Amino acid sequence: MVQTKTSPQIQTHRIELPAALALYITQDQFAALAAANRDMRLERTARGELIVNPPIGWETGERNFSLIGQFYRWFEENENLGKAFDSSTGFILPNGANRAPDVSWVSRERWDALTPEQKGTFANICPDFVVELRSSSDRVQSLQTKMSEYIENGTRLGWLIDPQQGQVEIYRPGLAVEVLSNPTELSGEDVLPGFRLNLRRMWG
Repeated sequence: MVQTKTSPQIQTHRIELPAALALYITQDQFAALAAANRDMRLERTARGELIVNPPIGWETGERNFSLIGQFYRWFEENENLGKAFDSSTGFILPNGANRAPDVSWVSRERWDALTPEQKGTFANICPDFVVELRSSSDRVQSLQTKMSEYIENGTRLGWLIDPQQGQVEIYRPGLAVEVLSNPTELSGEDVLPGFRLNLRRMWG
């Protein structure tokens, strides 16, 4: 009789990590982790620090739905200008960080210039346009740092929408951050010609 050897059952345990404890991983490790946890919102700083973003609440989800819906309508009429992405899309920025904006767009010219390798699972590019929508669990300082990072790595227009403060911060290369209190509309300027975002649902 032939006896087969079975592997012992692998047990997993959940651990809670304090906020002060940082985990550092490589690009390859991040890719493997993201592939194994597709339902999690993961990011990685330029220094390699892993960031796990918690699920958003219904209020932020409703606002994000309005934001994406309005942007998609513009994109359908201007698909030839570039590629649009939602919050599940990660990018590898020139500084090595892995970021996933809530909404992003890359111009057709820059996207078509990427090689097939650069268009891998996480495209090696910083979007021309990004939006970060603050949820109740987000620290505004962290989002502001992320917005500045986008600009430093090639973003041409960025919006930080903060429903808690009732304001929008507009980021542009070489210019001071413009802060608007309870604006009713935002313009895509020359980056997204003709796009206008109605903010009525953001403040409701």
